[in-house]
Parts: sequence; structure tokens; C-alpha cells
Amino acid sequence: MSVEAVTGYAPDILLVAAVLVSVWLLVTVVRYVRADRGTRVSMRQAVRVRWGWVRLARMAGLTVTDKTPSLLAQITTQKDGPAPAPRVLTPRIKVKPDRFGVVVRAKTLPQVGLEEYQKSARYLADAWRCTRVSVLPDGPGRVVIRGVRSDPLTTPTRHRPTSRPPADLTRWELGVDEYAAMVCVSLANVPGVTVAGTPGAGKTSTVNKFVCDFAPSAAVQIATADGKVSRASEGDYADLVKRMFAFCGDDLDEANALFKRLVELRRRRSSTIRDVLGVKNMWHVGPSPQWPLTVLIIDEAHTFFREYKGSDAETKRLAALTAENARLVEDLVKKGRSVGILVILISQKTTGDALPTFIRDVCPIGLSFAQKTVEAAVAALGDDIRNWPDASPVTLQDPAYVGVAVMAMQGRPGYTRIRTPYVSDADADAARIAEDTSHLTADPELLLDALLHSTGQAATPLPRLTKQP
Repeated sequence: MSVEAVTGYAPDILLVAAVLVSVWLLVTVVRYVRADRGTRVSMRQAVRVRWGWVRLARMAGLTVTDKTPSLLAQITTQKDGPAPAPRVLTPRIKVKPDRFGVVVRAKTLPQVGLEEYQKSARYLADAWRCTRVSVLPDGPGRVVIRGVRSDPLTTPTRHRPTSRPPADLTRWELGVDEYAAMVCVSLANVPGVTVAGTPGAGKTSTVNKFVCDFAPSAAVQIATADGKVSRASEGDYADLVKRMFAFCGDDLDEANALFKRLVELRRRRSSTIRDVLGVKNMWHVGPSPQWPLTVLIIDEAHTFFREYKGSDAETKRLAALTAENARLVEDLVKKGRSVGILVILISQKTTGDALPTFIRDVCPIGLSFAQKTVEAAVAALGDDIRNWPDASPVTLQDPAYVGVAVMAMQGRPGYTRIRTPYVSDADADAARIAEDTSHLTADPELLLDALLHSTGQAATPLPRLTKQP
């Protein structure tokens, strides 16, 4: 092809290039206009990060000098001429903005790896005008740098339930951490969860979100013992009680009957699981509408386990009742994991006088909202929290941290602070979810009876505990 022919295509090539650039600009402008205020600021921040990266990387020591000339330099360099100048290599990056800041994915270079990026994190935070910056591995030869401009922990968020069944019943989405990354925990093979914190810190709202998220699934059934109230209509679960197959208030006798009922369910499941499911552990096949994950929520758990001291007959009776309650819940926590029973225990403090240590210490997941004392924080999260004072729930007593919890995450050093979203009462989302999913409520005992009947095994009827209105 002649030079004249190539030159003749130049106007067409320029036109195509101009159209592509125009489309790109139009898409960028539309995204910018449709974005919320925080994302717009982050989009401008992302542009600054891209444009200033080469210079910043050199100043932060994130470049490497390559003295080996490139292939082109080797070809074009004359034999008697000067040697090619060393090349300064800068890692390539990709920047993505969001509401809180930017996510930068970068490649590593020889002598510029994960450790070097982590050492430079505070310089990057200053240069990018971020509150904090974290650096984590993102696969072989890559790192992900998270910079947050505004603090996600002090930014309240609301949760709008979708009414759709969760795609994964083992995944519990708690909220976002201090870098605005989603925090999820696995419920598979988890026998118990403890939730601690001062009144009004966000405990019940977190559990309400749990119920709203899992209510649309027929493979989850929920029972509740609420030690704050006498009737469901008086407490925080009034809107959700329609989606619970059993509910009791602070009456110790009713709570004892509920715990006995679930222990009997645990025993029957344990004795029939191999014949019915063909496995020893329900989590090998997962929950189903016929064999649902059965969740027992015990709010203000200290109500049902406290020690009564006195010599009169009534005090002795109550002391014996709370001791039996502790024994029954211990049975569920220690033996219910493999048959699909999960216990969520909520209390202001999880010290030994409020929640027996033989129950608390078996629960692998522990969350703590704001606490007033270090001793309460240690009881909720373990003694290692003393070594992480910046993450201690004692530092969360400011009103800005209502809804912020602390927990130890598997695979992460130290402790993670989490902003949990709020399920609004004013929007009546919880009531709507419970009403829409009430037809999915079923007694796990009756489901087991039906399952045993379908497999030709005998089903033993159990006493029923009526649910309070």
C-alpha cells in the first residue's frame, strides 16, 4: 500500500477516533451526573490519582530502576555510542471510585512488593487526601489499595430488605468495615453467635436485619425468647413475630418449655440425620425447606440464666429453672451444629455472671457494640482485644458510632470494626417482610415428622408451645 493510500485513510481514522472519544466522554459525563455527591467527589479524586501516580510513585519509593536496556534500545544503539540510560519502571494501576473513596489495583515489581506498598500507605493517604489507606494482596503480583476519604464507620447507612431469598444461606452480610468493604461471616458449621453491647448501641437492629434477610427463605425457621418484654407486641420483634414459629417473653417457665422443645428437636434430628439426609452433618448438603436451618434468638439472655439467691421456695424454684435453662441452651450450642441449629445470644454484657462461660466460650462468632469497660470488651471478644486498643469497643461510646460493632475476622489480624446498617421502623420494612413471608413459617418439628413419614420411619409427636400474640 502506497503512502498516498495510507494518507487517504487519515480523515476516516481521525473521525473514528473522535467518535470513540466523544462516546467515552458522554458515558463519563452521564455517570458523573447520575452519581451521588460522595461518588462525584471520588470520581474527581480518581482522576487526580491517575494523573499524579507516576510522580507520587517515584517520591514514595514505589519504582525500580532497570539497568538492562529494552530490546529497541539494544537494536538502535550504536556499537561505539553511549550506553542507554537506565529505565525507571513504575507499577501500572487501575482506579475505581465509589461513595467513600477509591480502590486502586496495582501490579508489583521486583523490590516493590506488598510490604513496600504497606510501608508507603501513610504517604499515599496524605497525597490522596484520604482518612486512611489499606493495602492487601490481590493475587500473585498484584495488590489492592483502598483509600477512604470519609469514614464509613461514622456514616450511618440504612438497609432496605429485598424480599428475595438469599442466594447463599451460609453467608451473613453484617455491614462494611472501616474501608467500606463488605464484611460477611459464614454460618456453616457455626453453633452459636454472641452479640454484646450497651443499650441502644445497635444489637437488636443487627438481628432484625438478619431476620429480614433470611425470612424470604423457607429453608430458615426462627424462634425467639425475648427477655425484655412479656408479650411480643411490647418489644422489638413485634413486626417480625409473624415469621417466627415460636416466641416467648421473659417468663422463665415458657422459655424453659421452648428450650426443652428445641433440645428434643435436636435429639430427634441427631438420631435420624443419617437415615434421612444420608450424611452425619447437615451442612454437607445444606439447609432445605424440609430440614431448615433452625435459629434460636435469645435476646437479653441474662434474663434466662441469672443466678437467684435465697432460701424461700420461689427463689429456689427460679434458681433451678435458670440452671436448667443454661443446661438446655448448652446442649443446643454444643450439639446442634451438625443438625442445623444456630443459637444467637444477645446481652448487654457477656461476662460470666450474665452469660455462662460454658455457653459463651463455645460460640465461635462474637460481636460487640459499644462497651463501657475493658472487662466487658474482653468477655465479648476475648483477652486479645487488650492488645488492640484502637479497635476496642470501649472507644465506640460516641453517638456517631451507634451501629458500629467489633469482631475478630478469620484470616485477618486483630479485630475488625463494622458499620451495621439500620432497618428503619418508620419505613415498616420489617413488618412488610414478615407479612409477605409469613406463609413460609413452619414448625421444624412438624417438618421432621412429615419427612420421617415420607421415608417410612415412625414419628413421635411432641408437645407444642403456642406462640403469644
